[in-house]
Amino acid sequence: MERLVGKSAPYFRMNAVKGDGSDFTEVKSDDYRGRWLVMFFYPLDFTFI
Repeated sequence: MERLVGKSAPYFRMNAVKGDGSDFTEVKSDDYRGRWLVMFFYPLDFTFI
């Protein structure tokens, strides 16, 4: 498995929940250019199953 630490993240644009949970907002990789970024997600959240 290849390590990704220290490598640039690919371009992305997605909707995300605001920190206070009040609404959604759009985030892009350009918003974090020049900063460290930790990316993670839970693919089954918000499925209501």
